[in-house]
Amino acid sequence: MAESKKKAAGSAKTSTKATAPKKSAPAAKTKTTAKAAKPAKAAVTGGNIASPTGTGISLGNIKPTRGSWPKRTRVGRGHGSGMVKTGGEGGKGQTVRSGGGKGPAFEGGQTPWARRLPHKRGYSQKARDIGHFRSTFAVVNLHQLASWDVAVEVTPQSLKAKGILKDLADGVKILGGSRSEATLPTGLKFRDVVFSATAREALTAAGATIEENA
Repeated sequence: MAESKKKAAGSAKTSTKATAPKKSAPAAKTKTTAKAAKPAKAAVTGGNIASPTGTGISLGNIKPTRGSWPKRTRVGRGHGSGMVKTGGEGGKGQTVRSGGGKGPAFEGGQTPWARRLPHKRGYSQKARDIGHFRSTFAVVNLHQLASWDVAVEVTPQSLKAKGILKDLADGVKILGGSRSEATLPTGLKFRDVVFSATAREALTAAGATIEENA
């Protein structure tokens, strides 16, 4: 009896093993269909965007348009960055300041060429700028003295008092400028003024008295 039961159990196992593949075949088909349907759900729930054509576009595959994001300038990264070692700031001190430099005549600190030239002895300082080494005169022309009162002496102070001069500067000089309709009065007296050659001749011819400075 025991042997018959073992044979019956063995035959039952072989029958179940033989019939099992037939039953699992439809289940495998259903699993494959379920796997094919999963990507459609992932396109909605997994963070994907549906394109107009119906295909899914992953957020990890989206790239900006070429040229919309220019490359950032990396400052202070040496010569390979295109900004060299100073990062576009230039040097330190004189070279980093705007307007710096010594000018075209600078020769590195040595005596400049213009100062190395030999100078002639005894040259006049009058050849230099007028403001420091020359005298500036207030000018009066002869036709301005046509209506001058002979009783009043012509001096820098009297010329300023009459309104002919506003600033006496370094002195007053009488020039020979005249007009055809203006005539000089006879007997004018001058003091503390200088004259041009033509003015002196005209005043001398008119009988003017000129008091020379000592």
